[in-house]
Amino acid sequence: MTDIQFKRPELEDKELITSYFEKAPSRSCERTFVNVYLWSRHYKVQYAVIEDALVFKSEDRGTAFAYPAGKPENVKKALEFLMGSCKETGNPFILYNVTPEMFAQLEGWYPNKFTVEYDRDIADYIYESEKLSTLAGKKLHGKRNHINKFKSLYPDWSYEELSDENVEDCFQMALKWRNQNGCEEDPGKNAEMCVTLNSLRLYKELGLTGGVLKADGKIVAFTVGERLCDDTFVVHIEKAFADVEGAYPMINQQFVQHECAGYTYVNREEDTGAEGLRKAKLSYRPAFLEEKGIVRETE
Repeated sequence: MTDIQFKRPELEDKELITSYFEKAPSRSCERTFVNVYLWSRHYKVQYAVIEDALVFKSEDRGTAFAYPAGKPENVKKALEFLMGSCKETGNPFILYNVTPEMFAQLEGWYPNKFTVEYDRDIADYIYESEKLSTLAGKKLHGKRNHINKFKSLYPDWSYEELSDENVEDCFQMALKWRNQNGCEEDPGKNAEMCVTLNSLRLYKELGLTGGVLKADGKIVAFTVGERLCDDTFVVHIEKAFADVEGAYPMINQQFVQHECAGYTYVNREEDTGAEGLRKAKLSYRPAFLEEKGIVRETE
């Protein structure tokens, strides 16, 4: 792969990277420019265009490649190139963040040549936007109670879209949240906070949509996300003060009502294996999980 130059995604690469993702739509949260741009600072991910397909390379745990994005014929050529290159260098051929749809495509071209191992900790939670918006039914009764409690405690509450007028206040709220949640001592939380602050700082350049919840005139929660594909919106960031009762369910519902009405599904990303987060995400009754796994050659 000596003649292929991989590089870190930069803001000026947004149009190029997005154009390849649009040729191969997916509900996986990784398939947006925002995700790869913001997290490439932490995970040292680089990209290149190979055989007119977009390929990401991660050296987080040895060299591995994301499943190429592009038209099917170009994806196949890129895979051939990567397999040949790995053979030359003597490295194992490994693909990461492979969804069942991607694996089905791979299996169609190379029957029984590869195996996939899905990782539950990185599966995305996909919800029906209408259910998140209405919280109808017995199973979501508890969520409605939390929201009603919030409304009774803060009758002057308000929701507004993220804008130049409130983005600085969101930034200050995020810094407070960081101090309250021990981010300095936890590398994972710290990385996520860097992503949060950068998503606010660059929300216009990245084309992000945000929602802000206020109570007693102060920001108590905010959310940031974007269009993922024609029928799915992805929520990248959600922060609320834990001591403001009902703030999380309230920002969740308000954001979906105001910003996600045109989408069938909302992707709220993975739980990273954190027990509390898993419980919280399951309590909203996902429509399904978007699985992702590691692909290796069958031994």
